[in-house]
Amino acid sequence: MKGVAGFILFWIGFWSYAQNEAIFEQATSAYNEGDYETAITHYLEILDNGKHSAALYFNLGNSYYKINQIAPSIYYYEKALLLKPNDPEIRNNLAYAQNMTLDAIEKMPETGLSKIYNKITGLLSFDQWAVTAVLFTILFVLLYIAFFYFRYSSRKRIAFITGMISLIIALISMTFAFIQYNDFKRDRPAIIFSEEVTVKSEPNTRSQEVFTLHEGTKIHVLDSLNDWKKIRIGDGKTGWLMDTDIKMLKDF
Repeated sequence: MKGVAGFILFWIGFWSYAQNEAIFEQATSAYNEGDYETAITHYLEILDNGKHSAALYFNLGNSYYKINQIAPSIYYYEKALLLKPNDPEIRNNLAYAQNMTLDAIEKMPETGLSKIYNKITGLLSFDQWAVTAVLFTILFVLLYIAFFYFRYSSRKRIAFITGMISLIIALISMTFAFIQYNDFKRDRPAIIFSEEVTVKSEPNTRSQEVFTLHEGTKIHVLDSLNDWKKIRIGDGKTGWLMDTDIKMLKDF
């Protein structure tokens, strides 16, 4: 019975994969023919089937950009970057889309040490740092075993030194993976989808207006209260807006 169930699950997975591939080809064909709305419909159908990938989000971003829908275009480019944070093509197209937004927000300046820290830890995503840690840990174990089997002192010395270097790299990678993962979980980015939204000083309609934002602007959610979200923008300003005005980039 287990064999039959496994066989059925395999074919269900294979059929689902083949179906999504066929829809993806239809979407790409529609995009190449300039029928961007049909392409969007097909790409969204793949998302509804539970398939997620940087390429899918990237193509959705391109399709929305072609019909001048900036907010969803930026939204899907940002979704693609979450999966491939260092992809130059995604970053380039995102920059083009961001140039079409109305809000010109200057980011808070970083200190020298902060720039160096962010540059080093940002070289890889947290899962890539974790994989690096595992690989160098395995290398350390192999070299540790080799150290006891080698007869010649020169080979033992090389195995010992290389093993220690591997262990250090593994520990550093593990630390960066932990830091990156915590930063990823703590960060709650979102995109403004309303054409224009007034940010309030408190989570109610009677409070003072502090600033105005427009569609496509990226914000970070700090807190929630009923139907309101406390947000921060790139220059450090904070305020409250309705959660219906934004769309979260992460599903958790």
